[in-house]
Amino acid sequence: MADASRKLPENVPGKWYVDDTCTPCHVCLDEAPMLLKYNDDQSYVFFFKQPSNPEEEDAAVRALDICPTGAIGNDG
Repeated sequence: MADASRKLPENVPGKWYVDDTCTPCHVCLDEAPMLLKYNDDQSYVFFFKQPSNPEEEDAAVRALDICPTGAIGNDG
C-alpha cells in the first residue's frame, strides 16, 4: 500500500499519487499513459495529471491494482 507521507514531489496535487517505492517496471504506464509518466532519468513514474473523467478514473484504479510494489495511492 502506498504511503501518503512518502509521495513523490512531482505528483500534481490531488487524491492520486505515487510514492517513493516505485520502480520503473512500466506496467502502470500501460494502464494510464494519460495520467502517469516517467521522471527525467526514468527511475520512477508520477501523476502528471489527475483523472478528470470516469475513463481516466478507471485507468488510475487499474494502474493502482496492477502496481507490483504498491506505490500508487489514492487519498480520496
